[in-house]
Amino acid sequence: MIKFERFELKNGLRLIVHEDFSTPVAVLNVLYDVGARDEDPGKTGFAHLFEHLMFGGSVNIADFETPLQQAGGENNAFTTNDFTNYYIQLPTENIETAFWLESDRMLSLAFNEKSLEVQRKVVVEEFKEHYLNKPYGDAWFKLRELAYKVHPYRWMTIGKELSHIENAKLDDVRDFFQRHYCPANAIVVVAGHIKSQEARILTEKWFGEIPAGEKYLHAVMQEPEQTEPRKMEVRANVPLDALYKCYHIASRTDPRYYLAELISEVLGGGASSRLHQSLVKEKKLFSNIECYQTGSTDAGLLVIEGKLIRGVSMHEADKAVEEELQKISDALIDEKELTKIKNKTESAIVFEDMSVMNRAANLAMYEVLGDANLMNTELEKYQSVTTPDILGECRKIFHENNSSTLYYHGKN
Repeated sequence: MIKFERFELKNGLRLIVHEDFSTPVAVLNVLYDVGARDEDPGKTGFAHLFEHLMFGGSVNIADFETPLQQAGGENNAFTTNDFTNYYIQLPTENIETAFWLESDRMLSLAFNEKSLEVQRKVVVEEFKEHYLNKPYGDAWFKLRELAYKVHPYRWMTIGKELSHIENAKLDDVRDFFQRHYCPANAIVVVAGHIKSQEARILTEKWFGEIPAGEKYLHAVMQEPEQTEPRKMEVRANVPLDALYKCYHIASRTDPRYYLAELISEVLGGGASSRLHQSLVKEKKLFSNIECYQTGSTDAGLLVIEGKLIRGVSMHEADKAVEEELQKISDALIDEKELTKIKNKTESAIVFEDMSVMNRAANLAMYEVLGDANLMNTELEKYQSVTTPDILGECRKIFHENNSSTLYYHGKN
């Protein structure tokens, strides 16, 4: 059980405090309720661009990194399709440095052509290195566009097109910041070796006078039910053919999400999983294969991807995967198999929660989903799943009309 207290400042900023006096450090985590799904389809990649811009200095603090390093701190950030998260970990006696830094860039991030140009070049190079010039780097661009036709999940957090970042204007960037990066759209979590009252006083001191801004309402068109199978074939200079298959699943707050998560573990969670045992070890069709789900706030995807053994045809590999999906949709899985997966999931949750930094980030994430206390009910939801639940969900997920398949051929 992760204990915490929740407060709300007059400007709408939500504060969650989690005390843990077994550690000498404290964490300040700031989550902004903005991700790639909130972007203009013609100006994508802005949420991720801001992950970089936020480290470029604010009006009053030109250099973000030096004071943090002098205080013995470490920091980082990540962007998803649903939210953007920033975190700083420091020795507790220096935690106010984190409040000073985070509050100033929320209040007055530095906007100028120079900083935009510097960070734009960084993001452009990242786009080229990881997505354009890397083998299979564009696979997820194609998969998303295949699986989503309406929902903004159809583009990556890095952006839909390189030109969107290359052509980003200072006014566009400023407007995006003012719309999303304000107390009304933020959740602050303070965790670690700090008393709740002290955390609240520091939050009021540093964030309390920042203008609230307007609460952003997500105007996202939900993806309609897919009514026919979709397929795409591409050829590229990659060493091995690769097969990608994805299926629409329920949203993160739907009880069916937990079924999809366990199903992905049964099918592709490591060397003892069904797909690995059957298609890698026994039939020797794939050099590796995995199954996972995207965990997105809105309805996500369950994904199967694998690299084929040289000489195996794409059709043969795809048929073998379909046969495994048919098996799990035809008969109840063994109780021992489900228990093993539940135990593995429980271990993963417990291990993740050992880190105060992870606890801080998770409290923020669950709060943006609707309630930070969801963090304390996750394990119960997994443990309550039955084998008939798994069978029923497999039959809903793995029907042909819900599938999107990408054949990624090598040139040789």
